[in-house]
Amino acid sequence: MDLRKIKKLIELVEESDVRELEVKTGEESIRIARGEIARQSSAPTVTEKIVTTPVGEGQIVVAPMAGTFYRSPAPGEPAFVAEGDKVSMGQVLCIIESMKMMNQIEADCDGTVVEVLVANRQAIESGTPLMRII
Repeated sequence: MDLRKIKKLIELVEESDVRELEVKTGEESIRIARGEIARQSSAPTVTEKIVTTPVGEGQIVVAPMAGTFYRSPAPGEPAFVAEGDKVSMGQVLCIIESMKMMNQIEADCDGTVVEVLVANRQAIESGTPLMRII
């Protein structure tokens, strides 16, 4: 993707109320989101690092993108994690389906999931609190 086109897309996002924009051209894609680092990927499944925010005790895992929240890899399968489960850095916590892509959300710290804050198959926005880990 041409650097001039990328700069123009960034300017368009900055000048509008759009919080997130993803553009696909052939095998290339770029996602531009306010307050996040945009990345380029050609894989149908993408792994996102979570953004955590300290709140009281523990950390809140927030959605890095808008989409549909899934607790398990497929219908009828067990959830990736449940309340009370111990998690390790890099462990998959959930999936967010966004623009027909399944994005795995991984833990960026070790701890225990004390609260899942959204329901399975719920539509979410970027920045939505998903889980609390202590």
